[in-house]
Amino acid sequence: MAVLLATIHYKPFLVSILILLVHFHITEAQVGVCNGGVGDHLPSNQEVVDLYKSNGIGRMRMYAPNAEALQALRGSNIELVLDVPNDDLQRLANDPAAASQWVQDNVGNYYPDVKIRIIAVGNEVNPKAGFHCNILGTRKQPIPSSDGSFDGAAGSFMGPIIDFLKNTNNPLLVNIYPYFSRIGSPQDVSLPYALFTAPGVVVQDDQLQYRNLFDAMLDAAYAAVEKAGGPNVEIVVSESGWPSEGGDDASLENAETYYTNLIDHVKAGSGSPRRPGNAIETYLFAMFDENQKPGAESEKHFGIFSPDKQPKYQLNFN
Repeated sequence: MAVLLATIHYKPFLVSILILLVHFHITEAQVGVCNGGVGDHLPSNQEVVDLYKSNGIGRMRMYAPNAEALQALRGSNIELVLDVPNDDLQRLANDPAAASQWVQDNVGNYYPDVKIRIIAVGNEVNPKAGFHCNILGTRKQPIPSSDGSFDGAAGSFMGPIIDFLKNTNNPLLVNIYPYFSRIGSPQDVSLPYALFTAPGVVVQDDQLQYRNLFDAMLDAAYAAVEKAGGPNVEIVVSESGWPSEGGDDASLENAETYYTNLIDHVKAGSGSPRRPGNAIETYLFAMFDENQKPGAESEKHFGIFSPDKQPKYQLNFN
């Protein structure tokens, strides 16, 4: 079981820092799905769990504890990433008794009937005003993943975290979105490179060759972690997705292509050029379209299912 300490918002990544309760090791190239709830007319918690099971989805990320949802997960064998909501962070950080009670209420009362794999403490938390952790810097893409680094304030903040993860042999969680890199710099990032459909090598990084942006972004994170003193720290991809509408290059066709190719890439177990053969534990974002999600219109259309439980794409998780 793991504890996620904080999340730092930056582009092209969102990095989530882990403190683990016990030894944690990535052993499977398994694909999970994030289960958000920022929408109306969504299925009941039991229906959601049944939908995960019927589609062979073995891992779930849930962004806040919910007694009904946790009850529905009992005996399901679905492994869970459970977030502590941002609104609770200050109170729990300042009150050890409250923190202990939170763990008892939301973990102890369900574990091990619910297979809680990671406790994520906060989501997209910015620990410092104006603090951005841009692993690939400000240059245009595509650029070599080996240039990835934690610079400036990010370096001083991330260094002790990476040191802890190295000493405890535990992973870092990173959210990877080729979609945002593509729409942010379409003249430099081709659509095939972002969708895993490039016919050949797009970026040559010394001896490393990249045919897709997902691997390049993942390896940029690995390069940054290595430079911060964690050469053996593993990475879990805690979110990755593509919207079906609401923005540039957001379409059902592109989204289905991305999700299908990402699942196949992860299940192949070949790892990334910098970490060949390493399992890439990955969580798709997200289970359902969320019509009340704030921000750009595309944010409402990342679901792989519609709220009526109908699949938007033909995806194979088995």
